[in-house]
Amino acid sequence: MTAAQRFAEFASSLNQATLAPEVVHHAKRAIVDWYAALLPGAIESPPTLLEQALAEDLDRGDARLALGRAATVRTAALINGTAAHTVEVDDIYREAIYHPGAPTIAATLALAQARRATGLQMIRAVVAGYEVSTRIGAALGRAHYRYWHNTGTVGTFGAASAAATLLGLDAERHAHALCTGATFAAGLQQAFRMDSMSKPLHAGHAAEAGVLAALAAERGVTGSLDVLDGDAGMGRAMGDAPDWNLATATLGQDFHITRMTFKNHACCGHTFAPIDGALELQARMGLRWQELDAIEVATYGPALAVAGNFTPRTAAEARFSIPFVVATALIHGSVRLSAFTPERLVDPEIRALMARIRLTVDPALDAGFPGQRAARLRFSTLDGRQAEYLQPTRKGDPEQPLTDEELSAKFMELAVPVVGDGRARSLLDGLWALDTRAHLLDL
Repeated sequence: MTAAQRFAEFASSLNQATLAPEVVHHAKRAIVDWYAALLPGAIESPPTLLEQALAEDLDRGDARLALGRAATVRTAALINGTAAHTVEVDDIYREAIYHPGAPTIAATLALAQARRATGLQMIRAVVAGYEVSTRIGAALGRAHYRYWHNTGTVGTFGAASAAATLLGLDAERHAHALCTGATFAAGLQQAFRMDSMSKPLHAGHAAEAGVLAALAAERGVTGSLDVLDGDAGMGRAMGDAPDWNLATATLGQDFHITRMTFKNHACCGHTFAPIDGALELQARMGLRWQELDAIEVATYGPALAVAGNFTPRTAAEARFSIPFVVATALIHGSVRLSAFTPERLVDPEIRALMARIRLTVDPALDAGFPGQRAARLRFSTLDGRQAEYLQPTRKGDPEQPLTDEELSAKFMELAVPVVGDGRARSLLDGLWALDTRAHLLDL
């Protein structure tokens, strides 16, 4: 069997399997977190611009956008997938360097609404998408992340497998959905090395492409079954000789969805260990930011490649700027959506503190990437004090997870400004009880 066939055999079996309560609960956590990212993103661009561009596919169809507008399935997947990745608060599977929720859950919800699926059917599909795609992402590894944006590439498999599971495809057709999806996979790192709206579009495109691949497979469209592990397949073209046997070895035994990272800051995940470390060292030293003379941040190489920008001009660039978010955290105590207002972007105090920051790659921390996301902080004060702190992980990582209560608080913080307190609380209650719901159109 090819790698794609092994993935498909597992995913298609989930429609008959009994999921452990722990797996169901973690799937609901992922869906709660996805909605927390979806709602604030839905009222920003590019999702609002996509609604204008794709107007002919809206106000009809059986799926829904974030705020309830009718849409065709593929358009709902595209716009909702984009929205869930727009304000950079969506989940992470660390080892795959990948945000699975944005494309996977967008694809699942669109089809679940159109096909009148139950909440439990949606959960099974989400689990399938997460388990298949996170393993493909981890197999492609750091070599893939050098040029490719994993949420755009690997996300296509999450969406395709989730959609195929929801459609009830057998293993053969599920494999063809994955293999057709592989040829749609796209998303370049360079797209977000400067100000651009392309990054969230990668997630939306992955969601739509996965839905299309599954719908096509349902009707008999076939793909090349060795597209992952063939001589000219994805593994060779976009990775570094991945071990597909290792990637599929623990399917059905070890559920990756139980080890997700849920964001505690509204910015790029590569900035989190520096933020957490800076806040911890500030607290330990008991100092005000005005007392700082120099701040050294040492971390892993890809963090600086992606988020080493010292001159961010826009909110999109600032979310990918370790100097900006560390300075913001030290001055304001947190990095929430309010950190990226036009006023904050030109705040002279933030800019002055950014100038005192130095970024370096720590070889030991670099060697631990992607399985560990750490940063070493060193502060020097104007009166000559010095202190150092190693932040070994990030708040929200599996080793330091957000509790259900913290996840609910994150949801309310992000949802209430968009839909109001009553609607937000009703939606949150419905999501925590998703496995008991008979229909999804009111989500």
